[in-house]
Amino acid sequence: MSTSDEASPLHPDEEAVIRALLPAVTAMMRDFDADLTRDEHLTHTEYLVLVFLSEAPEGTLRLIDLAARTHKSPSAVSRAVGRLENEQLVQRVQASDDGRGSNAVLTDAGLTRLERARRTHITSIRRHLIDHLKGVDLAALARGLEAIAQPEAGPRTTKRAVPRR
Repeated sequence: MSTSDEASPLHPDEEAVIRALLPAVTAMMRDFDADLTRDEHLTHTEYLVLVFLSEAPEGTLRLIDLAARTHKSPSAVSRAVGRLENEQLVQRVQASDDGRGSNAVLTDAGLTRLERARRTHITSIRRHLIDHLKGVDLAALARGLEAIAQPEAGPRTTKRAVPRR
């Protein structure tokens, strides 16, 4: 991309996308959380913790890895794991390879609860996202979003900000 291309104004459709993106993602996450809280008494973060644990070997992940996968802070994940632990849906155990870290382990009750909540979450995803994307090439959209989320895989270039004087 040349310098002149980088400085050219955004097309109105491009401008509309960037202006709609953050409000849409914020509303979607709020709606996912509201549906899960109302119907399943789980927050979206708690649901994601259960999902990622169910996909992990032996249903076990370090809390720091859960934080990375859920895109939440370690303290937010620790609080979510604490709430799930109170309901006996997960157990917190000291990491065997590092005395400083903790692992979350999915219990049988947690897996059962996840399976029950999955229907609510899928319904929520369809209502708050998929149903709004009629006619959109979902495969292309997914590739584009993945490229944004994983910049090392794409052609993105980052210029350093010039400090103001």
